[in-house]
Amino acid sequence: MTASSRVTPPGLPVPDVGIPRELVDNMSMAEQYEYLRTTLTRRRALVSASAFAGGGLLAGCAGPGGGSGTRAAGSTPNPATSRVPGSAVTPFGRHLAFGADPKTQMRISWQVPSAVRKPFVRVGVTPWALSRRIEAEVRALHTPGIAGQRGALDQYYLHAALDRLRPGTTYYYGVGHEGFDPAGTERHATIGHFRTAPARPEKFVFTAFGDQGVTPDALANDKVLLGRGPAFHLHAGDICYADGIGHGEASDIYDPGAWDLFLKQTETVARSVPWMVTTGNHDMEAWYSPNGYGGQSARWSLPDNGFDAKRAPGVYSFVYGNVGIVALDANDVSYEIPANKGYSDGRQTAWLDRRLGELRGQVDFVVVFFHHCAYSTSTHASDGGVRDAWVPLIAKHQVDLVINGHNHVYERTDAIKGGTVGRRVPVGASTDPTRDGIVYVTAGGAGKSLYRFPVGVKDSYEGRVRDRESVETFHWTKSKKQKPDTVTWSRVRYTGYSFLSVEAETGPSPRLTVSALAQNGERIDHFVVRRGK
Repeated sequence: MTASSRVTPPGLPVPDVGIPRELVDNMSMAEQYEYLRTTLTRRRALVSASAFAGGGLLAGCAGPGGGSGTRAAGSTPNPATSRVPGSAVTPFGRHLAFGADPKTQMRISWQVPSAVRKPFVRVGVTPWALSRRIEAEVRALHTPGIAGQRGALDQYYLHAALDRLRPGTTYYYGVGHEGFDPAGTERHATIGHFRTAPARPEKFVFTAFGDQGVTPDALANDKVLLGRGPAFHLHAGDICYADGIGHGEASDIYDPGAWDLFLKQTETVARSVPWMVTTGNHDMEAWYSPNGYGGQSARWSLPDNGFDAKRAPGVYSFVYGNVGIVALDANDVSYEIPANKGYSDGRQTAWLDRRLGELRGQVDFVVVFFHHCAYSTSTHASDGGVRDAWVPLIAKHQVDLVINGHNHVYERTDAIKGGTVGRRVPVGASTDPTRDGIVYVTAGGAGKSLYRFPVGVKDSYEGRVRDRESVETFHWTKSKKQKPDTVTWSRVRYTGYSFLSVEAETGPSPRLTVSALAQNGERIDHFVVRRGK
């Protein structure tokens, strides 16, 4: 673990976190966590008198394939008994995720505002016959308070593992607990649905973006996205921005209550579309675990087939139809924000090499997504750590598409081969990774405040193309310095809110049709990926 030497940006208060300022600046996240774990008193506090009225007893066990009531790191049990009747506690924030096999596995997650007894999911193939009942796991998350900044907060996340489902089948489900049964007539409005992956590949659409947060623009993007009918959605990190600074330090300004708002906002889509997230720098929340991922583990149930599901919940893969998807945690290799740099001791990169090799012989296309940009010219520019660790493997295995966030814009490269342009890919063109190189897409316009491109560099997108011979930018080096770059690969640029929509086709001539859509639904970019054609 590389020690961090960052300081709080000018103008931001330095919160009293119980660690002397002179120590914070030279401690890694793991070192800060250990200091806090051994010195802070974990005092429990009520979220509100009306919601808890004396606290609550957590009860529940996992369904098939789940754990056995495991709590997130950093949380402590509440010994009190709840006085709030279950009928008064309404679940919210439902979000789906695939298990390792999208044809037969789905994970249903949600939140409750106070502790409940015996949580469960009802499932059936019609909304009026939810005959299968599966017990849910409770993951309680406690965030200690900071004097003068925030009070302590207890949050309750529930998860049910659905296995042995039928491929290509629509299921209906309702979440509940003792006193709140979704099968009751008055609860029918709470019933959601999902569809498992087909047994054999067929045409489908998936969507992607990064850097969402809780904003009106994020909600508007979600509504347009839902209209695409995606089979699943990829979120390339910086999910909620509860940690508003994103340095991965205990001194970051942090509001865990932002997650409640985010999950309510995202429920409009994620209750029916599997929401497959990975980890950004704003998702390193130092209060919960040595590498800051205890909060992510509490809130999300993702495939556990990465190199280490406990240490790196945002690293995994799955296959849907003829496409293999690989999620990575770029905090592990980032030169720009090194709070977690090297935490996997190279295990993630070794896993990536192995997994890409396995997928290459199984599917038509491989898509990799992670947060920090390998190639971008906007505010954060490109991360040399990502380039050094992963770009050679992406090229070696001829990955078909790479999706990043981090920069709050839409930017798309030409096909990059050997660090330079292998083939120009203007709007509407086709490209072949086996011949031309790899296209990298920055899709960071999900809802958080937008960035800009370098001075004098104008947007260039479908219907308003302004090609440039070169762009002056930079990339981050191992010494955390900005090294100037003059690049020729920045092909499409757009500074509005947007998302990516990818249509995968199978058959004799499989292809990926990659489109970028603005918040108003208008297309701002499209290109086609074909292999060996």
